[in-house]
Amino acid sequence: MDSPTYVTETLIAEDIDAYLDQHQHKTMLRFITCGSVDDGKSTLIGRLLYDSKMIFEDQLASLEADSKKVGTQGQEIDFALLVDGLAAEREQGITIDVAYRFFNTEKRKFIVADCPGHEQYTRNMVTGASTADLAVILIDARKGVLVQTRRHSYLCHLIGIKNIVLAVNKMDLVGYDQATFDAIVADYTTFAGSIGINNFTALPLSGFKGDNITSRSGNTPWYNGPTLLEQLETVEVLSALDAGQPFRLPVQWVNRPNLDFRGFAGLIASGSVRPGDEVRVLPSGKTSTVTRIVTLDGDLDVAVAGQSVTLCLSDEIDCSRGNVIAAADQPPEAADQFESTIVWLADDALHVGRSYWLKLATQMVSVTVQQPKYAINVNTMEHIAAKTLDLNAIGVAEITTDKPLVFEPYAQSRTLGGFILIDKLTNATVAAGMLHFALRRAQNVHWQATDVSREAHAALKNQKPLVLWFTGLSGSGKSTIANAVEKRLNLMNRHTFLLDGDNVRHGLNKDLGFTEADRIENIRRVGEVAKLMTDAGLIVLTAFISPFRAEREMVRAMLPEGEFIEIFVDTPLEVAEARDVKGLYKKARAGALKNFTGIDSPYEAPEAPDIRVNTATMTAEEAADFIIRQLMPLK
Repeated sequence: MDSPTYVTETLIAEDIDAYLDQHQHKTMLRFITCGSVDDGKSTLIGRLLYDSKMIFEDQLASLEADSKKVGTQGQEIDFALLVDGLAAEREQGITIDVAYRFFNTEKRKFIVADCPGHEQYTRNMVTGASTADLAVILIDARKGVLVQTRRHSYLCHLIGIKNIVLAVNKMDLVGYDQATFDAIVADYTTFAGSIGINNFTALPLSGFKGDNITSRSGNTPWYNGPTLLEQLETVEVLSALDAGQPFRLPVQWVNRPNLDFRGFAGLIASGSVRPGDEVRVLPSGKTSTVTRIVTLDGDLDVAVAGQSVTLCLSDEIDCSRGNVIAAADQPPEAADQFESTIVWLADDALHVGRSYWLKLATQMVSVTVQQPKYAINVNTMEHIAAKTLDLNAIGVAEITTDKPLVFEPYAQSRTLGGFILIDKLTNATVAAGMLHFALRRAQNVHWQATDVSREAHAALKNQKPLVLWFTGLSGSGKSTIANAVEKRLNLMNRHTFLLDGDNVRHGLNKDLGFTEADRIENIRRVGEVAKLMTDAGLIVLTAFISPFRAEREMVRAMLPEGEFIEIFVDTPLEVAEARDVKGLYKKARAGALKNFTGIDSPYEAPEAPDIRVNTATMTAEEAADFIIRQLMPLK
């Protein structure tokens, strides 16, 4: 019987077009290898590539050339070279990130993500798992189920990977003992059931020796299941499941190369679409009909999940990047408050109440995260009380977005249910998350339209609404200068209101302390109040230390362009501490006052304030006059 390799080579030689067509229509399986450190992930991948003759042509040619140099020992040297190459990558730090490899067999194409086993690089494992259809979770037969085995298994289940292969590796080092294998499988079965993994395939393997990788091993006569390659070639892929779901296309961009053409381009997340299908654009809810499905290779009669296309609609409806085109009779939801599971990926802990960017499919919105309901102990599945989330922590928390988000529960759709959080200042990805459901209050609370607009309020007062946000260290002179500026505005017949940090903490914010989380919430509340006052047409002055740039930018984002004026009262720490009018610095230095800005809590000075005054070189009255002169063009 001809081998698959011989059949492939013959087809390539006789009919290259037929081979390319066959290759093009193969299904694609994305899978990951994960588990604890030194469980043999790279060795397993090396053996899989070598034994099935699926290495890249340049790798294969190089290995064959090297094997000719060593004569009869060529086969073992070939594999050693490949594994040594993978090991070298690890030593160089490459597999600290996710190492991707691409290969194919007669039945299927593959992308494998070799994920790091170190706990501190859990973020990288989450990245690799986010698009995977299958997870190969390795266990060292000598060590059994470890903490990282449990962590990676839980994350795979959380991310929605339905196909789990439990690869009990290094069986050669335990003499291929069936009892050892059975004990490990029994231990893992108990744990897997506790986190909701009810089905998995367990294989006894040796990545180094090649047992049960591509062919059944005589060393395990007691095992009758599939080889690893057989399992990879036959398992159902996620894209096949997506094809049976309702149609969803997150719009990537509006394609308009000329005045006669307008199309909406993106990758189909699920379902299928044909010309003539009625669709609905979310979140607006407007409906239309598909007239054309355009690709670089011409128009299509049907497009399915996984294809990138441009849809033309029969109506000139408003649709832009971030919108979702969906089946008209089965649309997804839109909401702005959710319960979610969050995997924290950053070294700096979650700042409760801070504003982050949330990216879901092609949507980008501003979001705040509430204090977690609980964190999850991956060893015991115990729910633990948590005020925040640290690196690699997993927790459940409510989140609120600044505008409606088109979504589906993650259990139904990875694309419309999975998100990442991005720090607004550094643009670093700090978390990955899964949406569970929209909160009922989000569906029941609606914005009530009123007839008297903010423009009407401002016109009645004959002024432009503004927020003059004074920020600086304690003792810098913020309150004194803000008070002087308000007096001058009052003499100019301007309608103003001054929100002072200490005064607000006597009422609205008297329940807040001075922890980082409380400071963030303090500024969020003040920002919301200031926004309401500008809606009434007022010029609002605020005097708050407001130590974090992210919160000052959050308030700026609440207001229309040009209505937030950041005024940095730039006073050196030594000058502010020398004044110490309230004796706070003295208490902080003595350890009697914790979380004091400038001493044991940071102050993030504005990088480009709208107005800067230096009270080390000017009096409060001079600073007030300077600010009024800067504001005059705005009046």
